[in-house]
Order: sequence, then structure tokens, then C-alpha cells
Amino acid sequence: MNPKYIEIDNTYYSGLILINYFREQTDLILKTIIDTNINLNISIFYEKQDTYKTIRDLTYHIGNVGVDLTEKNQNRQDIDIAAFTYNDAKYIRKEMQVNSEELYYLYIYITTFSNDVKDLEYLLNKIEGVLQGKGIQTRRAYFREEQAFLTTLPIMENSLDLKEAAKRNVLTSGLVATYPFISSAIFDEEGIFIGTNIYNNSLVFIDRYNSNKYKNANICIFGTSGAGKSFYTKLLILRNRLLGIEQYIIDPDREYGPLCEAFEGTSLKIGPSSNTYINVFDIREESIEEDGQGYLANKIGKLIGFFNLIFGNLNEEEKAILEESVIELYKQKQITFDDKSLYKEDENKISIRPIFKDTYDMPILQDFYELLGKNEKTKKFQIKLIPFVKGSLKFFNNYTNVELSNKLIVADVYELGEDNLKYGMWLCTDLFWDRIKKDRKVKKAIYLDEIWRLIGVTSNKEVASFIYKIFKTIRKYGGSSVAITQDVSDLFSLEEGTYGKSILNNSEIKTFFSLEEENIKVLEKYTNLSEKEKIEIKSLKRGECLMFIGNEHILTKIEAADFEKNIISGGIKNEENSNSNR
Repeated sequence: MNPKYIEIDNTYYSGLILINYFREQTDLILKTIIDTNINLNISIFYEKQDTYKTIRDLTYHIGNVGVDLTEKNQNRQDIDIAAFTYNDAKYIRKEMQVNSEELYYLYIYITTFSNDVKDLEYLLNKIEGVLQGKGIQTRRAYFREEQAFLTTLPIMENSLDLKEAAKRNVLTSGLVATYPFISSAIFDEEGIFIGTNIYNNSLVFIDRYNSNKYKNANICIFGTSGAGKSFYTKLLILRNRLLGIEQYIIDPDREYGPLCEAFEGTSLKIGPSSNTYINVFDIREESIEEDGQGYLANKIGKLIGFFNLIFGNLNEEEKAILEESVIELYKQKQITFDDKSLYKEDENKISIRPIFKDTYDMPILQDFYELLGKNEKTKKFQIKLIPFVKGSLKFFNNYTNVELSNKLIVADVYELGEDNLKYGMWLCTDLFWDRIKKDRKVKKAIYLDEIWRLIGVTSNKEVASFIYKIFKTIRKYGGSSVAITQDVSDLFSLEEGTYGKSILNNSEIKTFFSLEEENIKVLEKYTNLSEKEKIEIKSLKRGECLMFIGNEHILTKIEAADFEKNIISGGIKNEENSNSNR
């Protein structure tokens, strides 16, 4: 037997009794200790006292002490203590009579435990230090360790051997300071497991599609190379795949191939050696948006953004000339601003209703190239299209030949190279956006890796506006947009950061892995990072992140099972290879 602890199944337990507090508490007294990662159990007991009896006893006490103070005991050494109790009693009686407060007896006990006796002593000292910093006095439950252990079990036993030491009175309003459920934790009932709170090891479950709790399901994931952002993204994809959520991934660094293969997803490769194609001029039936302006008008707006990427920033005159050419191009295919022109009779007579025209009813880049050559004003544009029609990028000049019925589709644009990635990323984003709008009852997500290429300085306002529109409206279609980048400064480089800020503000969940000082300064301009959080982001270890989830700010350690790591590991190797080539 040892009076300092009890041993149960090779685990040592020791108890603390909270015996005194500051007279006035302006904060939650248990917040600091709960937010630590110490192994501990806490029990709080409240005993409501009879109001009539309490007021009667207080009145009797006030009368007796009042006489002592005013008549004959001014030379007593405990006169100050008597004065304190006299004033306290008057205050409590006033609060109970005037403000309808109730009086309670408060008892708080803490039990900590460890597999090692020395570590147990370390934990006790740490807890005592934390509590003393909050103005709370404690007493170790020596010779009463069994009673302290039982007191902190969920059996509602408040031992008589401990009660006299722990008992303190408190009014109803003071009970607020003892509220225990104050740790930063997210536990959405239907959420997926993300990891653990670094400070208190509580589990973090997030259901980003919970529209009652979150304004939208969008996520921003920022972090330096090797900080863990790619692993986290793949973990999200893996776990959402098991839930049957449709997911579309823009993959500029060929990181997601192994994950796609493991879950029998569809890999859509765009590049010189690929045999899968997407026609940039496709108008899809689901492309029209709620309160949209018509199929062709909607498509022209997108195409101007795409051709801005190819031809450089166009002035208003050049945009007008190009728009006129695009209208003429579709007119050659009997497609006009009348939406009915997008429908045709079913040649196979399977449907008695007109069916929507397919990719072979649309123009391709070759048609546009030839049209531009017929007008002196547009020949300069024709020249810039040569690589896309006859040169190294001629794979853009084809009809769409991919079947996209899979719930996991990865657009691999790695072969396009640094200079041409933006064309492939825009093309696939446009395709995926149309698919997302198809059925708003179905949950879906689009992942835009290295999003700075689409809204950074190398992009243009039309393309950036298109991406911003996705983030702003995707929730209407049951979707989630995920922005991923390691180049935070580039994300905010276009139009003085207007589009980067808009995307950040339209993401209810923000995840910051370790970042360099330069990127932290950029983020500071657009988020409410505290000084402490700026230091934390800079010093985060691999796999640790600061998460902004609605109004909650939580330091989280990303957790994964071994089988999940095995599935993801192929992608990590590719990430390391791509990083070494940069």
C-alpha cells in the first residue's frame, strides 16, 4: 500500500482536491487544464442548498458578526476575516433575495494516471502548476486515493472523506466559471475522422456537407512542400470515396494516380502521349446554370477566358472580335442563341423527344483556326493557334472521347509541362464543373491542386472569375471545392489578391500546414491570424496543421490507419520525385 497513489492493472492513479479559488473569477477556471494533453479525469459536483434555510442562517450570521464588529471586538486579531465574512454574507443574501440567485456547494476532483510512478509525479506537478496559475489551490488526496479515484468515475459518488476539504459555496451565476465543455473540438455526428486535437487529444470529425452548421463545404489547404498537405488531401479523397461521394481531381503533378487505381477510378490523361481528348468547344446539357443566360451565351463567356490564356490579356475590341468569330463558328454547326438549336432528332428512334447534341455536332479548334484565317483582323489569333492545331499541343484539337460515369475521376495534366498546365487545368475544370451541376441531390467535390495557376499572376480575370464562381455557387449543387497550393503568395498575386481573398473567404474550412515566414505574412493580410497562431504555423511538424472550421481554430494532428497509409504511399513517392525536380 502506498498513500500517494493506487495501482490498478499496472496503471498508477493519484487524486487532487481543489480546495480554494479566486474570490472573483472572470474566466472559465477549468479551460487551461482541459486544453492540455495530460491524462486526467475530472468530476464536478453541485449541491443546491435550501433557499429559505440559507437566507435565515445568513441573517443570523450577519446579525452576530455585525454586533461583534461594531461594539466590543475591534482589537481581535481576526477582525479582518470577520469583516470579510460579514460582507460576503450580506452580498450572498442580497443576490438571493433581489436577483433570485441560488446557493450551491461546489466540489471538484481531478485524477491523473500513468504507467510509470515518476511520470505520475511529473503529471501531478504539472497539473498543480497550471491550476495555481489560475489562482486555484489544490491538495493531494494522500491516504484517500481510493476515494478520489471512485469520485472521478461516472458513478456519482462524492465521498464523505473528501467533501469537507473540497466544499466551497458558489452562486448560480458563478457556476458558469466551472463549465467544463470548453475545449476546442469538432465532432460532427456524420463527419469523417480528420485527426486529433494537438492540445487535448480530442477527436476531430468534420461533416463539411452539413449545411445547418457550415455556410459551405469548401476547403482551402495551404502548406509548404513536404508539410503534409498532399497526404491530407489524399486522405480526404480516400475516406470520401468510401462514403460514395463523387470526386473530381485536377492533378498537375501526377500524385493521385495510385489512389485512383486503388479505388478503380477513371484516369483522364491530357498530354502528347495520351489517347483521351476533351473538346474545348463542347456545350453540355448540364452546363446551363440556375437563372443562366442560355447555352451559347454561357459558353462564349467561358471561351473568352480560355482564349485569354492563349492569346494574352485581350482588350475589349479584341474580345468583341473573338466573340463575333465564336458566334459565327457555332452558326456553321447550326447552333445559335436559341437553346432549341442544341437539340436534334434521335436518329436511332429510341427517344421520341429531341436529344441534346453531342461532341461530334460541335466545332473543334481546327474549325476555329480556319475561320480566323479568313479575316485580316483575326489572323494574328490564328497564328497563336498553330501549336494547338498542327504542333505540339494538337491533342487539344479533337472531339471528346471519354466516358465519365465513374465517381472518382483524376485529370492527369502532368505531361503538359509548366507553361501549358493552365490550358489543361482550365479544360478539365470546365468539364468537371458541368458534371457537378448535373444533379444537386448528389454530394460531390472538385479538388484544384496548385490552384494558383488558375487564379495567380499567370492567369487572367475571366479564368479567375470562373474559379471564384465555382467556389461561390457550388454549395447550391451539393458540392465542395477544395483549393490546394504551396505557393500562397502567387495565389494572391492577381488583381492585388482579389480572387485569392474571395476564394479564401468562401471556404468555411481553412487548413494551414507549416508555412514559410513570407507566406504567413501574406495570409495575415487576409485572415484573422493571431500572433500565437502565426508562430504555431511556422513551427508545425509534418502532418500537423491549424484548422479554421467556422469560428473554431484548432491545432490538429492528421491521423491515418496503416492500410490508408499503404494506399496513399505511392502518391507520396511521386510527390517527393516531383518536388526534387522543381
